[in-house]
Amino acid sequence: MNKEGPSIKEIWLTIQEETEKRVKAEPVLASFFHSTILEHDSFSSAVADLIANDLGSSSVQPMLLRSVIKEAFNSSEKILKGTGSDLLAAKERDPACKYLSEPLLFFKGFKALQSHRVASWLWNNSRHTLAHYFQSRSSEVYGVDIHPAAKLGEGIMIDHGTGVVIGETSVIEDNVSIFQGVTLGGTGKEDGDRHPKVKEGVLLSASSTVLGNVEIGKNAKVAAGSVV
Repeated sequence: MNKEGPSIKEIWLTIQEETEKRVKAEPVLASFFHSTILEHDSFSSAVADLIANDLGSSSVQPMLLRSVIKEAFNSSEKILKGTGSDLLAAKERDPACKYLSEPLLFFKGFKALQSHRVASWLWNNSRHTLAHYFQSRSSEVYGVDIHPAAKLGEGIMIDHGTGVVIGETSVIEDNVSIFQGVTLGGTGKEDGDRHPKVKEGVLLSASSTVLGNVEIGKNAKVAAGSVV
């Protein structure tokens, strides 16, 4: 996000404090909260563990994915900064979000975004096959399909997430909100740069569809169910 906000360290401290209180309030989930938050020494470690456990499979163990995700975080400060901004965006823009820890633990739109950030890093480092694995598994697990080559900014919120599709040459700038069922696609009649360019602060309402290399201007609102 563009405005100055809390640091990653401050975000992580808040998440830990929230989680300790929630352990006492809901002891049935105590082991879950310990394994996902309280046993980790950093925000990046918790994110890596959650995403890896979600996207692992019988043929690709979570431990291997965890290593890849941590490599991405360690190699690019931009990824961790984007993750923190996405978390704050969910907390600030979603009235249903009461705790900073909720998107991290439960919101598949947030987790799909972080999977994409890793896939994008892999893509830009010519590891296309593994990037496609992250895309494919994220689509299966979270219901959000983002091509690894799509360029996403910071402070993005994908609310609910189910049915969101973002094509290869799409560009999404900072502080964009995307609701369920949104498609940023091509027309099927062109090659090359063929997907939408979404400027800062745009709201893409539920089941809206934007097709082709068109620009959605800064702070615009695209109505639910509309086709651009």
